Order: sequence, then C-alpha cells, then structure tokens
Amino acid sequence: MRITFLGTGTSQGIPVIACECAVCRSTDPHNKRLRTSVWIQVAGKSFVIDTGPDFRQQMLRANVKDLDAAIFTHQHKDHTAGLDDIRAFNHLRQKDMPLYGRPEVLNQIKNEFAYAFSEKRYPGVPSFELHPIENKPFEIEGVRFTPIEVMHHKLAVYGYRIGDFTYITDANFISEKEQEKILGSQVLVLDTLQKEPHLSHFTLSQALELIDKLNVPQAYLTHISHKLGLHAEVQSELPPNVKLAYDGLVLDL
Repeated sequence: MRITFLGTGTSQGIPVIACECAVCRSTDPHNKRLRTSVWIQVAGKSFVIDTGPDFRQQMLRANVKDLDAAIFTHQHKDHTAGLDDIRAFNHLRQKDMPLYGRPEVLNQIKNEFAYAFSEKRYPGVPSFELHPIENKPFEIEGVRFTPIEVMHHKLAVYGYRIGDFTYITDANFISEKEQEKILGSQVLVLDTLQKEPHLSHFTLSQALELIDKLNVPQAYLTHISHKLGLHAEVQSELPPNVKLAYDGLVLDL
C-alpha cells in the first residue's frame, strides 16, 4: 500500500489569505498546506479520500493517472468542493465514478452538484455512481474499508481503516467502541488542528494522548492550521513515533 498526502491543511489551508503570521509567511514548503486529502494505492487500485477545493491541483501535483473511487469522510465543503474535476477520470475511463459516503454526505453532494444528476445534463459534466455506506466494513474492487465513526462536534464523520492503515480527520471525540477498530493499526493518521482548545477538532495534546493510549507504532498528524506553529518547531516537540504530515509525503506500507 502506498499513501500519498495530497493535502494536510485545515479548511482555509496554509497560508491563510491575508494572514501575516510566521507560519503563513514561511518559505519552508512543509508549512504550505492544501486542504486535507489522501491518495491510496493498494492491490493495483487507486482511491482518494475526500475531494476538497484543491482537488485539481492535487491530482496534477501527484501525477494521478487513474482513479477507481472516491470515499468521503463527511459533507463539509473543504472535503467535497473539488468534486467537479473528477470528470477528467470519467473521460479517461468512459464510466461513472463510484462515490462512497454516508447517505447524508451523498445527499449533500446531490444538492451541491445538482447539474450532474439532472435528467437533461449538459455535455461533459461529471457522472457519478453513488454508494451509501453504513458503519460496517465494505469492499471496493476487492479492497476492504472499515469505517470508524468519530464526532466532529455534533456531526458524525467517518474515518477509515484499510489493512494496517487508519485515517481519521475532522474529529474531537472517538468512542471506546470505535477506538477498538483502530487497535493493531501500524499507522494512524489523526486530526490535530492547533494547541489551543477547539470546538470540533483534536488539539495537539489530545491527539498525543489518544495516540499513546492506542499504542500505535507510527502516527501522523493532519488537518493542521497555521495556529499549530511552524512545522520544524512543532516536529521537534513530538515523541519519536509521531510526525507532522505534510503535503506530498509518501508512505509505503
């Protein structure tokens, strides 16, 4: 399995428009973050989790040539807004693109991209094949995905486990029952917005506490805001088994 971090930033990305903080002014490429998404290559298949506003740029930068499906964590715009650009893969594959997500997520997509679902569609608009999922394992092209339900304030969000890899973004609470699904993972990617308390995201200390509790050999922090601090400085504060993810990072598992 190969994991490519397409984006590791929060909803505004980094740099934030018009911000003059040290992180946003940094010339270190590790401090430049597109909206959060990952590309997963496994068993000869190609998947993305979330298609945020930077989806086109991410596909070009990572040189993605094929895509078998898109899987969604939740319906917020920073995780869905780039979906129109999936039409390039419709053209290449000459078929609808399978989309997987909670029914609420797929309904939101149908509303936001209504032109793709109308009876009289404009030529060239994207075409989708919708697959509602529940909180139980499912397969795509022979690859098993296990949803992990987490809470993003009051919104239920799905993280996913694929083999020994677990990916969780936009969360500030995971029940004991759902935490059990993570146990045994070799790599955990976890939402970590900033150091100060936040309504709907894990803070750095909360994420580190959970990683320690789950005894994960290797963890990567994502969905990072400019308030967390400079990449190099924050990384120097972390335990050996925890790293800040960054755009373009590739993991081979």
